[in-house]
Amino acid sequence: VPTIVPSESFNTVLYTGNGSTQAITGAGFEPDFTWIKQRSGGASHSLQDSVRGAGQSKNIYSDNTAAEGTYGQYGYLSAFGTDGFTVVQGSGSHTNANSSTYVAWNWKAGGAAVSNTDGTITSQVSANVDAGFSVVKFTSPFNGQTAGHGLSSTPEMIILKIVNTSSTWYVWTPTLTSGNSLALNDSRAQNTDLAFTVNSTTFTTNWTNTNYEFIAYAFHSVDGFSKMGSYVGTGATGNTIVTGFESAFVMIKASSASGSWYMFDDKRLTSPYSDQLIANSSAAEATGTYVDLDSNGFTLNTTASDLNNSGVTFIFMAFAADPT
Repeated sequence: VPTIVPSESFNTVLYTGNGSTQAITGAGFEPDFTWIKQRSGGASHSLQDSVRGAGQSKNIYSDNTAAEGTYGQYGYLSAFGTDGFTVVQGSGSHTNANSSTYVAWNWKAGGAAVSNTDGTITSQVSANVDAGFSVVKFTSPFNGQTAGHGLSSTPEMIILKIVNTSSTWYVWTPTLTSGNSLALNDSRAQNTDLAFTVNSTTFTTNWTNTNYEFIAYAFHSVDGFSKMGSYVGTGATGNTIVTGFESAFVMIKASSASGSWYMFDDKRLTSPYSDQLIANSSAAEATGTYVDLDSNGFTLNTTASDLNNSGVTFIFMAFAADPT
């Protein structure tokens, strides 16, 4: 079994905007998926991947349903580089406003996409099999047809977006009720908007309309590197979730009740790991007592209903820091 060095497949980079164009380095690899958020202001999240390509017309936004490039003029990632990426300010604050602070979460997939014929639809896939992560692009129709995800085992989280028109972000995990999904761009509980069927080589949904282009980010847990899972809130501080590694990044969402998608990482935060951003909100970084990123997982040091409401089920996605 390959040994994963966490920082070679996932890394968080912090930077300060210069109001123009700048190359951001320090990722430690050439990213295939970069998720940028302004910390100091209320600009939308900006997500770009190497499969769709860089550029003003290619960013998508986790906090709204817009098609790719809709707000590209407000800032974008113009190129992926060997140690990071290049950002352009544009006419707004999404990626590089002067003196604004930013966080960029970076994942390494498999570089240039290849055609995958495991499903009935040929998909374009960039897969990091050892790290359990792939970027998948395909075109509908999709009802009953399948697309290959390129991973070596069944994904445990799929984040799916139609990119050529306004559309909800659909999120699936196996802990949801069969036939249900969540929406990355809003706080509602799991619902029946889109049903997924997922196996070790392919996935499908009950989407029926034609002429739509999809992008999917697929993940499964890898010992010592990543964990996709769930927990039940206790309503009391000290609720510890064991992942088996020191946490570098955690995203949490209530699945059986409404609640926002909270994002934490070890580069922005110093003990007690408290500052948060919200994937379904453009709001600036906020402080408070929320989550400790521990040596063997993370601890909910809060009674906030969005993170630790008693009896509520929460899903999470966590990635590891390098062992110390």
